[in-house]
Amino acid sequence: MDLYEALYTTRAMRRVRPDPIPDHVVASMLDAAIRAPSGSNAQSWRWLTVTDRDTLAAMGRLYATAWQTLLETVYKGREVTDPQMARVTRSSEWLAANFGTVPLVVLAYTRNDPSGASIYPAVWNLMLAARGHGVGTTLTTILGTFQGAALAELLGVPSDRGWANAAAVPCGYPMGRWGVASRRPAHEVVHQDRWGQPPAWTAPEPLWPKA
Repeated sequence: MDLYEALYTTRAMRRVRPDPIPDHVVASMLDAAIRAPSGSNAQSWRWLTVTDRDTLAAMGRLYATAWQTLLETVYKGREVTDPQMARVTRSSEWLAANFGTVPLVVLAYTRNDPSGASIYPAVWNLMLAARGHGVGTTLTTILGTFQGAALAELLGVPSDRGWANAAAVPCGYPMGRWGVASRRPAHEVVHQDRWGQPPAWTAPEPLWPKA
C-alpha cells in the first residue's frame, strides 16, 4: 500500500465484524508497533493481545461502564448538532454496546512515559500496519482512564510495578469503507513563525491523491 494512502485513509473504524484476525497479521501489527521511535530507546512498553471470548466479554462490560462514566462527566451536557459529530457519536455508542464482540483488542501498557511521547507513536504504527492488512482500528483511552484498576485485575497486569494502560485498540475487519476524513483545510489551523500569522501555502483540498 502507498504510504500516503495509508496516512490519508486510516480513520477510526469502530464498527467491525467478529471474523478472527490471522496470527500472522497480528504479528505484523505488533512488529511494526515496536519499530516506532522510543525515548532513549527505553522501549518501556508492553503489549497485551486479547482474543479469548470470555475475557473480551468481561472487558466489554468494563468498557460499557467506562463509556457511561464518560457520558456522565466529560460529555455531560454536550449537545450534538453537527451531522458528522452525530455519526461519530453513533459509532462510539456502537462500540460501547459491542466492545465484547470484536475479534481482537490490543492493549498498550507503558511506564515512565507520562507524556505518551513513546507509546502513542508505537500505537499509531500498529494502526497503520493494521490498515495495510485491511484491518480497522480505533484508539480509545477510557478503559485505562476510568477502569484501569479493574482492567489490570482482570488481565493480571502488575500495576504495582508501574505498568499503566495507555490505550486499548479494538481491531477487526470493518463494516464501513475506508476514505479520507473530512477536516478543516490545513492552512486554517497552521501558523507560521508567530501565532496568528498564516503559512505561505494553502491546501484547500486534500493533497492526496492529487499530489
